[in-house]
Amino acid sequence: MKYLPLLIIAGTFIAVSCSQPAKQEAEKKDSSVAKPKVFVPDFNSDSALAFVKAQLAFGPRVPNTPAHSKCAAYLIDEMKKYTPEVAVQKGEIYAYNKTSLKFQNIIASWKPETKNRILLCAHWDSRPWADHDPDAKNRRKPVDGANDGASGVGILLEVARQLSIKAPPIGIDLILFDVEDYGPHQEETADNSNDQWGLGAQYWSKNPHKADYSAKYGILLDMTGAPNATFYQEGISMQYAADIVKSVWSTANRIGYSSSFLEEPGNQITDDHVPINTIRNIPTIDIIHQDKNSATGFYPYWHTTGDTFDKIDKNTLKVVGQTLLTVIFEEQ
Repeated sequence: MKYLPLLIIAGTFIAVSCSQPAKQEAEKKDSSVAKPKVFVPDFNSDSALAFVKAQLAFGPRVPNTPAHSKCAAYLIDEMKKYTPEVAVQKGEIYAYNKTSLKFQNIIASWKPETKNRILLCAHWDSRPWADHDPDAKNRRKPVDGANDGASGVGILLEVARQLSIKAPPIGIDLILFDVEDYGPHQEETADNSNDQWGLGAQYWSKNPHKADYSAKYGILLDMTGAPNATFYQEGISMQYAADIVKSVWSTANRIGYSSSFLEEPGNQITDDHVPINTIRNIPTIDIIHQDKNSATGFYPYWHTTGDTFDKIDKNTLKVVGQTLLTVIFEEQ
C-alpha cells in the first residue's frame, strides 16, 4: 500500500428526535428485510494463510527481479487450477523516475459470458523501499509485503479455490494488479502525485482485458491480514460507491464482524480503486486497514522491513474472506 491519506472525512451528524413507538416501528420494519437464504461456502483461513506464505517464499516481489517473475508464474499456475479463464496482461510501464518496469496483471474469471458480474482485486507486487522503517539503515531495503499485498492476494486465491468448488451465482473477475507500490521514496515526496501509484491498475483501467469490460461494482483488498485490523469506510470509496460500502459493511456486521468493519468514516487513500472509479467508471470500494492511533494512519509495519509473515493473523483473513464469499453468494 502506497500514498499517505489525503484527508480525514469529517462526519457531521444532526440528531433528529422521534417518538419511541415510531423508532421501534422503524427498527421492526428494517429487521423484516431479510437476505435470501443461500449456501455460502466456508472460507478456509488456513488455506489463505498458506497462500500468503507461498508468495513470501519467493522474497520481495519487486518488479524486474527474479522473485517477481517467479511469483507471477506461481500465481498464474495457481489461478489456472481454479478456472480455465485466466488472462495475463504483460507489458512495460514507466515509474515516476523513468525506470522501465515489466509488469503482469493476472485476471481470472468465472462465468465470463454473464453480463451481471463483480470485480475483486488486490495488488501482488511489494514495495522496493522500506522508506518508513524506524531504522534509517533499512530505508532503501525492499519490503516483504506480507500484509501490504500478499494478504489480499492470499484471500483472493482462497476465494478462487472456493469458486472452483461451488460456482458463483453471478460472473466474477479476480484481478491481481502489478506495480502498485513503486511510488516515490518518502525522501522524494516533494514530487509525489496520485498517478505515480497503482500503475498496473491504471494500465488495466485504460486497457481492460476485454475491450467492453464492465462490472456492477468492484471490491479492492489492501492490508487485510494484520491482527485486530480495523476497516473504516474509506473516503474515496464513499465518494464513488457509498451504497456498495454500506452494503458490504452491513453484510460483515450481520455475520458477526462488527469489531473489524467499523461503520465510521476513514481517510481517503490513493489506491488501485482510484483509476477503476475515475477511468473505468466502475464503482469500486477499498477494504483497507486504517489505524487512527498510528502516525502514518496505517498498520505499524506499513512500508517497513517488519511487514513479514509473522504479522499475519488467519482470523483477519477469515473476517475479510468470509465477508467476500457472503457478498458473492448473496448477489442476484
